[in-house]
Amino acid sequence: MSISESVRRIFTDSIRVKQEALQVLDAPIARAVEAMVQTLRDGGKVLSCGNGGSAADAQHFSAELLNRFEIERPALPAVALTTDSSTLTSIANDYHYDEVFSKQVRALGRSGDCLLAISTSGNSPNVVRAINAAHEQGMRVVALTGRDGGSMAGMLTADDTEVRVPADSTARIQEVHLLTIHCLCDQIDAQLFPSTT
Repeated sequence: MSISESVRRIFTDSIRVKQEALQVLDAPIARAVEAMVQTLRDGGKVLSCGNGGSAADAQHFSAELLNRFEIERPALPAVALTTDSSTLTSIANDYHYDEVFSKQVRALGRSGDCLLAISTSGNSPNVVRAINAAHEQGMRVVALTGRDGGSMAGMLTADDTEVRVPADSTARIQEVHLLTIHCLCDQIDAQLFPSTT
């Protein structure tokens, strides 16, 4: 298979997964928007976490809220728990890497806040522990997962929302996670600042 053919195959596969996701994800994404909008209206903040590409997604989401997405509007309170290398390495060194997000959630999270927990497998131990910590703090959770939802799917409460991508490929799941993040940002802006959209 030529390079050009491989590129076409990847594009085609990505489009197929997005079309399949569209059939099942509009309602959970809408619920996630409602949860985050309620958090922000009530004066809360959104914490986000994930590993690798999901860490990049967590930072991307936080940057869009703190700065701006596609409209001019006030900054919105969001914190990516993936960005402070001193905090991450001290927790990993003194305790365990599984605790790098949960300790931050316990320190920064408050009742009414929201945790955006991202894991393509749904099984990342440090993200799972962050969800437990969020529940202890009285926070809502929006979980972005894939495959069968992993262990994260079974630990969510009625107040939480899972956006599970119907795919097995990590790359395809991450692509839909990014699209989901853009949907969240777009609709958070539309709901909070309707006169500017």
